[in-house]
Formats: sequence, C-alpha cells, structure tokens
Amino acid sequence: MEVSAFVMFLHSFIPVFPFICHLSFRFASCQETLMMILGSLCAVLHGSAQPLMLLVFGMLTDTFIEYDIELQELLDPRKECVNNTIQWKNRSEADWLLDIEYEMTNFAYYYVAIGLAVFLLGYFQISLWVKSAARQVKIIRKMYFRKVMRMEIGWFDCNSTGELNTRMSDDINKINDAIADQVGIFIQRFTTFVCGFAIGFVKGWKLTLVITAASPLIGIGAALMALFVAKLTGRELLAYAEAGGVADEVLTSIRTVAAFGGQQKEVERYDRNLIWAQRWGIRKGLIMGFFTGFMWLVIFLCYSLAFWYGSSLVVDAHEYTPGTLLQVFFGVLIAAMNLGQASSCLEAFAAGRGAATIIFETIDREPEIDCLSEAGYRLDKVKGDIEFHNITFRYPSRPDVVILDQLSVAVKSGETTAFVGPSGAGKSTAVQLIQRFYDPNEGMVTLDGHDIRGLNIQWLRSLIGIVEQEPVLFATTIAENIRYGRPGVTMDDIIDATKEANAYNFIMDLPQKFDTLVGEGGGQMSGGQKQRIAISRALVRNPRILLLDMATSALDNESEAVVQDALDKVRMGRTTISIAHRLSTIKNADVIVGFEHGRAVERGRHDELLERQGVYFTLVTLQSQGDKALNQSRFLRGHCRKASIRRRTRSQLSNLIPDAKSFISQANTEKVSVKEQVEECIEPAPVTRILKFNAPEWPYMLFGTVGAAINGGVNPMYSLLFSQILATFSIPDPEVQRKEIDGICVFFVLVGVISFMTQMLQGYAFSKSGELLTRRLRRMGFQAMLGQEVGWFDDHRNSPGALTTRLATDASQVQGATGSQIGMIVNSITNIGVAIIISFYFSWKLSLVIMCFLPFLALSGGFQAKMLTGFAKQDKEAMEAAGQISSEALNNIRTIAGLGKEQSFVEMFETHLEAPYRAAKKKANVYGACYGFSQCIVFLANSASYRFGGYLVSQEGLHFSLVFRVISAIVTSGTALGRASSYTPDYAKAKISAARFFQLLDRVPKISVYSNKGDTWSDFRGNLQFVDCKFTYPTRPDIQVLNGLNVSVKPGQTLAFVGSSGCGKSTSIQLLERFYDPDQGSLVIDGHESTQVNVAFLRSKIGIVSQEPVLFDCSIGDNIKYGDNQRDVSMSDVVSASKKAQLHDFVMTLPEKYDTNVGSQGSQLSRGQKQRIAIARAIIRDPKILLLDEATSALDTESEKTVQEALDKAREGRTCIVIAHRLSTIQNADIIAVMSRGFVIEQGRHDQLMALKGAYYKLVTTGAPIS
Repeated sequence: MEVSAFVMFLHSFIPVFPFICHLSFRFASCQETLMMILGSLCAVLHGSAQPLMLLVFGMLTDTFIEYDIELQELLDPRKECVNNTIQWKNRSEADWLLDIEYEMTNFAYYYVAIGLAVFLLGYFQISLWVKSAARQVKIIRKMYFRKVMRMEIGWFDCNSTGELNTRMSDDINKINDAIADQVGIFIQRFTTFVCGFAIGFVKGWKLTLVITAASPLIGIGAALMALFVAKLTGRELLAYAEAGGVADEVLTSIRTVAAFGGQQKEVERYDRNLIWAQRWGIRKGLIMGFFTGFMWLVIFLCYSLAFWYGSSLVVDAHEYTPGTLLQVFFGVLIAAMNLGQASSCLEAFAAGRGAATIIFETIDREPEIDCLSEAGYRLDKVKGDIEFHNITFRYPSRPDVVILDQLSVAVKSGETTAFVGPSGAGKSTAVQLIQRFYDPNEGMVTLDGHDIRGLNIQWLRSLIGIVEQEPVLFATTIAENIRYGRPGVTMDDIIDATKEANAYNFIMDLPQKFDTLVGEGGGQMSGGQKQRIAISRALVRNPRILLLDMATSALDNESEAVVQDALDKVRMGRTTISIAHRLSTIKNADVIVGFEHGRAVERGRHDELLERQGVYFTLVTLQSQGDKALNQSRFLRGHCRKASIRRRTRSQLSNLIPDAKSFISQANTEKVSVKEQVEECIEPAPVTRILKFNAPEWPYMLFGTVGAAINGGVNPMYSLLFSQILATFSIPDPEVQRKEIDGICVFFVLVGVISFMTQMLQGYAFSKSGELLTRRLRRMGFQAMLGQEVGWFDDHRNSPGALTTRLATDASQVQGATGSQIGMIVNSITNIGVAIIISFYFSWKLSLVIMCFLPFLALSGGFQAKMLTGFAKQDKEAMEAAGQISSEALNNIRTIAGLGKEQSFVEMFETHLEAPYRAAKKKANVYGACYGFSQCIVFLANSASYRFGGYLVSQEGLHFSLVFRVISAIVTSGTALGRASSYTPDYAKAKISAARFFQLLDRVPKISVYSNKGDTWSDFRGNLQFVDCKFTYPTRPDIQVLNGLNVSVKPGQTLAFVGSSGCGKSTSIQLLERFYDPDQGSLVIDGHESTQVNVAFLRSKIGIVSQEPVLFDCSIGDNIKYGDNQRDVSMSDVVSASKKAQLHDFVMTLPEKYDTNVGSQGSQLSRGQKQRIAIARAIIRDPKILLLDEATSALDTESEKTVQEALDKAREGRTCIVIAHRLSTIQNADIIAVMSRGFVIEQGRHDQLMALKGAYYKLVTTGAPIS
C-alpha cells in the first residue's frame, strides 16, 4: 500500500521529466552527455545530504530529550547526582547522567563532514550543467541559423525577419535557462524529496502513509501549474515576437516614419501587440500564485494531521521515540519543501519548452529548395540554353493570385533576351525561377535541356551573375563586398572588375580606397556607387548566365554609357536576360519578349515587334511620346542612352544616408572606439528610479508587499511550532501533553489558510505591476528611439537589429528589479526580521554565535551577483555582434541566395558565437563555487550552534527546546537570505539594463520630433533658400558633402537638382526634411531659419515620393493613410488619392481590394505598384512642398506617363524639388540647379542653361562629367 501511494505521488509530479531529457539530450555530444551525467550524479548526492543530516538530527534530539528527562528526575528530592551518576538517596541502583557536551561534539563532527561534501558536490553540480548547456545552446543557435539560411525564399515570404531575429535571441535564451543550472537544482531537490520520503517509510511507515495520503494533491497542483504556464508562455512569446517584428520593420524604415510623422502611430501599433503579451503575463502570474498557495495549504494540513497522529504514536502507543517522530516528520517536511522549491524550476522548463517547440519545428523542417544540399548533378559543359515550359506560378504567400500563367519562352545561349512589359506582368518572377528561388507550380525550367530541379543549386547559382535594380551591399568593406561574388578571388580580379564597371575611379578617390566601409545596407554610398559595386560583384563571378534586372537604372548619365558598354562587352558569349522599362537599353537585344498578365505574348527583334503593333509597340509609342521634347537631333545621343534612374536599396528615404565618398578615416575609427568604451561603462541605475516608473501600480505593489510580508512570516512560525512540539515530549503529565499537542495542530491549519491567501495575492499583484512596467518601458523605449534624430541611426551601434534586441531583452530584464522580485525580497526580509526577533528574545548568546554565519551567506550571494553582472555585459555584447550578422543575413536573404553565400554567413555567425560561449564557461565555475559555498554554510552553522547549545544547556540551564527554537529560526532565515541572494543576478542584470534604458530615455535628440518648441505659422507658402550651407554626416566628419550650397526657390516654383551621383542632391533634401541640420550656413523657409522651425510642423508641410518607396507590412489602404497621420483619413480620400496616382483600377482587380496586405517591405507588389502607392500616400497629405526623388523611375512606360501627369497636377501651386537623372522629367522646371562636389555650379531655366553651353549643355548632349 505504501509503495502504491508513493508511486502515485511520483507519477503526479513527473510530467516534466521526459521534457528535460528530450530537451537536454537532443543536441548533446558524448562529452556533454558525460558532463550532464556527472552533474546529475553530484546533484543526486547533494540532494541526499539533507536527509542524511536528518538521521544525525534524530539521534541528537533523542539525546537532548533524554538529558532533559534526567534533569527533571534530579528535581525529585529523593534523588541526587554523584560523580555524573543519578542515584536514589540511601540506595545502591544508579543511572549514568549524560555528558551532553561530549555527545554534542561528536554530532558537530558529523555536520562538518557533510558540509564539506556538499560544497564540492554543489560546485560540480552547477558548473557541469552550466557548461554543458552553454555548449548545447551554441549548437542550437548554429543549427537554427544554419537551417533558416537553408530555407527556400518562399518560406521567408511567410515569416517576418523581425520575428526570426527575436526567436534567435529571446527564445534560445529561454531554452538555455531550461537546460542549465535549473536542471541540476531540480534533480538535487527531487532527490531530497525522494530520500526524505524514503527515510519516512523506513523509520515510521504508519506516520508517513498518513502524511502521504494527502500528497498527490501537491503533485496534481504542480503538474497543472506547469501545463498552464507553458501554454501562457507560448502565447506571450508569440505576442512579443509580433511586437518585435513591428519594431524591426519601423526601425529599418525610420526615414519614412520620420518624413510622414508616423512616430505616434507606430508606437500605438507596437503597443497593441504588447497589450496581448501583458494579458498573458498577468494570467500566468495569477495561476502561479494560486497553485503555489494551494501547495502550501496542502502541506500545512498534512503537518497538522501528521503531528496529531505522530504524537499519539509516541505518547500513547510508545511505538516511536521523539527522535524518530522528528526524522519521519522532517523527512516528509523536507521532501515537501523541496518539492515546492523544485516547482520553481518548472517555470523555466515550461518557458523553455514553449520556446524549444518553435525553434525545433524550424530545425526539423526540411526546406523545399535546399540551397546547401550537395544533391543534384553538375553538367560538365554548360552551353546556356534556358527554356520555360508551360510554367504556372503563384507566390506561396499569395496562393490565390496567378503570377505566371502557362508561360513558355526559350532563351538561346550566347544571345541577349530582353523581357519587357508592364509592372506586375511577371518579368522579375521569371528571373527568380531561373535562380530557383521558387519552383513552378506546373511546368518546368530547363538549362541545356535539363530540368533545373535536378541540378545542384549552389552550382546552378554559381553560373548566374545577377545585377538588380536595388542592389544590396553588406556592412563591410568595398573589396569584401566584391569578393562575395566569387570565393578566392584575387585583388587584381577585383580591380579589373571595378574598372569594367566604371567603379575604379570613385573608389580610388575615397580616403581608404577598397577598404572603405559601405555601412549598413550600403547606406554610406550613393545609389550609383552602390550599383557599380554590385555590377563589379557580378562581373567578378565570370558568369555563364547574366541576369540584368534594371542594371544601369541607378547610374547617372555620365557612368551609364560606360557601364552599358561594359555590360555589352561582358554579354558577349554569355546567355543574358535583361529586364528594363527604358526601351532604349534593350533595343539592341537579340530577342525581345513581351510579357502581359504572366504570359509571353510576343517575341522577336525590335523592328519585327514594331511592325506587329502589339505590347512592345504600345510601350515604345507611349515612351517616345513622353520623350518627344528631347527628340531634337542634337540631343539624340543623350536620348538613346536616356539618362537614367537613380536607385537605392530600400528607398531614398529608408536609406537616404550619405551621398558621399567614404566612411570613416582611421583617426575617426579610433575616436569612435574610445567613445564606445566610455559609453559601455554604464553605472547601474538606482533602484529608486526604476521604482518611479512602477509608481502608477503602487496599490498593486502595496498589496503584493503585504502578501509577501505575511508569507515571509510563515517560515519562522515553523520554528516556534516545532520547538513547541519537542518541549511537549519532556512534559511528565499526559493530560497537559495532549492539550498542548491539539493546540499546536489547530495553529498549523490556520497558518496554511493564511499562506494560501497571501501567496495568491502576492502572485497576482506583482505579476500585474511587473507586466505593466515591462509594457510601459518597452513602449517608452520604442518611443524614445523613434524620437531620436536620423543621424543617431547612422551609428552602427544603433542598427535596427541591435535596437530590436535591446528593446526585447532590456525591458524584460528590468522586471528583475521590480515586480515579483520585490515580492521575493520583501518575503526574505520579513522572514529574516521575524526570525531574528524570535531568536534574540529566547537566547541572545546562542543567536550571536549563529549570526556569525549569516554574513557568509550574504557574502556568497553578493559575490555571485558581482561576478554575474560582469558576465551579463559580456554576453550581451557578444550576442549583439552575432545578432547583427543574423539580422543582416535575414534582411538580405535574396541577395545572399543569389550569390550562394549562405555558407559564409553561417560560418561568420558561428565564429561570433565563440565569445559568448567562452564567457559562459567562465561563469560556470564562479557560479558553481558560490552555490556550493552557500549550500554548505548551513551545515557548518548547525555544527557550531548545536555544540554551543549543548554548552548552554549543560552550563547555563537553557531549556533544550529553546536551542532548537533559536537555531531553526535563524537557519530558516539564513536560507531566506540565500534565496534573496539567488535573485541578485536578476537584480544586477536589471540595474544594468535599466541604466541602458534610462540612457536612451535621457538622451536629448539634436532634432526633437516630440518637442512643441519652434516656430509655426498659418500661411505656410514654401519659400525656400539655401544660404551657404555646409554639411558633413555625423558618422563621417572628414568628408564635406555640402560645400557652400546657395540656391533659392519661390512658392509654387519647381527646382530640379541635377548632377553626378554623390554630389549632395539627396543630402539637401534631407536638410529640408530636417533629418540633419547644416553645420554652417542656413536653410531659410518663409523667412524662418530651419533650425528654429518646429520639426513636426515642418515635416507635415512636406510630401515626399522617393525612388524606392518603403511600404509597411499592412494593407494598401493603411499604407496610403500613412501619408497623413494628423487626422483620421476617410476611405473616400484614399480612393480619390489612388485615382490621382493611377492606382485605383489595379487595386480593384485584387481579391481583397484596399485590404490586400503588401507584405514585408511591399514584397508582394511589383515596383510600379509600390511606387504608385507611395505617390498616393504623398498626395493624400496635401503638402505645400513636394519632394520628388526619382519619383517615376520604377514605373513602366505605360504607367509612367499617367503618373507623370498626376505628379504634374500635384505640383500645381506647390513648391517642388525634383531630383532626376532623366532629363526629360526636369526640363520644364522653373530652376535647374547643376550640382557638383556639394555646391551649385550653374542654375537657370532649361533654355538659358543650354544657351550657356556649360556643364548642363554637356550633360544633356554628351553625358560628359560635370566637373
């Protein structure tokens, strides 16, 4: 019977065990397995130390009671003590009187021996588990990142990169918490629980069974708690991951957000996701409080019952000695207490389990197109014939929209085939199928007659060089970026490639030449510079197949001709597919294929297709009408090559950064690193300030604190009740004995009920205040980030990846100084306070002796905290570096896939994991030693105090029960101190995180969006004057971008900036938007100096249409409404704006109309469609100043004319600044300003400048450089 009850008890508690095994051993090598086995063995031995001490304790108690009974005998006037012997007066029988001091000395030795063993076992238990976890987590990070990098592109369409980044940091940390020291501690406590029960059964099975009868209730409570917590943690993580996705998207597009004044809107959107996380968190706290309270209630009821029944076995049936009763009683008590403590590990396991499920699902998923697979064959000889056979294709993220419909096209080797057609006709999709980013739903693509699905992917992609319209560069040097094109390429090859791509000269002008850093996303380079580096990267591959997707679109007139010649040269003998809207660039193609609605509707040479009068004819006619004005004979050369568009990665706005020549000079790099060191020495934030942020929740915190304080008083109540139990055993009168015992039992029940209520109160109140604080901090942090000036984001430490990581980790870590942590601390403080009062009241001498040991307990805790704070900082830095790599890789996954560079990013990520791993190994030893020390100090304290207690009982007549009362009171308070010190790591982390947070909140932006200061006026006209403006970017103070810019434009006029890439055109727009302020000189708006104008007011008067517009991951309607964040935009406004932007008809063809989601960064739409949404977004704002940065460049000919008309209409009555490389779009401007090296070299109307025959004339007629 007893066995079945015991088994039942274990069963109710073990649901968590298989999970630990599955989680821990999944990625463990033999070495980790061995470490975990040894760690577990140490934990088991460590766990059995406390029950072993009980055996000693039982004998010790019996000795004391026996001695007390002997002392009572001596009170009998008929007995006397002679030579340590009690004897009757006038008789010869005698009993030896116990030598209590000698007995206590022996017991003291036992305690010391057990204590030393515990120190060693505790050290190995923790350090081995932490080390093995560090290794496994490193493997999990590697496997997860490697698997994500192997996923097909379609998978990325359905998973946001922000969410993946959050998983990389937060979720894997949760797995780490679940498989590190917590497992060792859990095993240790579980062993104590088992051994405690074992002692109970061996020493007194009757009593143990009575206690055990109620125990399954505890197990059920623990299991239910684990279940609920896992469920709620999963939901909470999901909400946080979505919020992380929002933050990542917004920070990546910070310039767009700033330009449209969307800060408040974005903060609200972020906050909406946080509300859900907060709800789940509060429910989790309530459930944990309820179940913890429930467990304590059951435990106290058990004690009451056990003591009542046990005492009758001692007093009435004489089956047990008092020592046996205590062994059984404490055996079960310790077992149950350890069960209660072990349940705190369940939270970590449950959270780990929730996180692991998601992470392992990804690791186990087999990619549909595995780019790192060795499978597939490589052809010995590649001719380069590509053919599409009846291809039907839909994007995985939009399975209801057919993109390619029965497409059949043949591309002959060595020929140049041009794909033309309106936006969204499927041209780029076809190119993506050649690269095998996707597989067609029906039909097949063949290379030399072989289905490309049978070929090795890496090999296939190595044959292909692609030059895209929006090139992606990586945050490294120019040379490294080009080296990505082909492994093992020499410097000579790189130089040759840059010469062919006409990039060599501008690179050699930079202070650090090929070693210049290009910045996040290539942001430190102008569009044309980026494009030429990308072309060099494609050329260095020496590809068999060349895919040109608007390849020269970002170049100015001057470079375009040369690069076009270079491309014409490299096209020779290669299979080339060119996509372009500028028909002039594809006129000379061998074959032109016209696309419409996902089909190839016609093919032939330029002249044949013109005769046929189909799609191509329509496009050409539309375009030539658009260009008629420039069709005079002297401009013909200019027209044929059509000065072309300017392209930027995500957008002129999202990455409008620097149009200049270099990144940072050597001296400046040093300056930055010094500044970095200064900034990283953050003083931990004062707790008072953290609590101030929690102030609105003071009622919750007050109630929680009251609950925690009462809970803290429960432990010292034990010591009173237990010592009272012992005292009853030496009472000679059975009546009095029985009465005492019943009183104590009732008291136990009372304490249990109180404990249940207060645990629940504490759990709910603190989770509520903690979750509200986390949400408030995340929101405030995000708001503070969005309020910084744009220059702040140029600093590489404030890259979107680093900032999202900081938002996620810092805010949740600050909870370590408030919320439930306060509860734990208050709990511990009242525990210690009550205990000390009790002990000093009953015996101050003994209390002082024991108190000597308390500083050691505190010290080990404090030392642990100090060490872990240091590690927390290192961990964070090391993981941030890895986080930046993963963030960059995931954001630019298409480019990486096209270059076949997944493996090198995986390797780079893996090298960055070494540093956190080394730090974790170091941490393991320190943590282990502190843990061992804090565990063993209790045994040493017991050893000294019982020995001294023996002395006081024998020499000073102290009653033995008071020795127990004082010792147990202080020892329980000591464990409370130990518990409090185990929160110190969280507490230390919290203070550092809070300090970082406050640093962000306290930073005063140089240009403040949220400030109400600054001029505003009602009759805003849009009169602009640049007066001698000089400017350098904050991250590159040695490069002068604007060098005395002087130009003015009157209300309603159009000013056009022309000039080579990198001459400062876009920079001047950024000064007008007040992303930056000029270093010298001024920008005057309606007679007000720009630095004195209110930022929000100024930006609300400006509408911008940039060349590569940033759209947000929401519906088309919401993206258009984003144009005016000052009011509630009605649907009719949206429709009229989209009609003006020629967008409405296209939207109405979509299944969900204006509610269609545009995908991450607008990925579900073609470029032309994105551009028209951006134009509608600017129109809805009804701005006084319109900035058009290559606004129509991404459109095909059909839409361009209509949109150009819409823009011409929109320009009426507004001041307008246009940047364009295509001269046809700017010849009607009121003022054309020709810029070079940061100032205007000539300005006037088109005809005036042509008559001057200066730089502009040369630019128009010959495309000669503007010098």
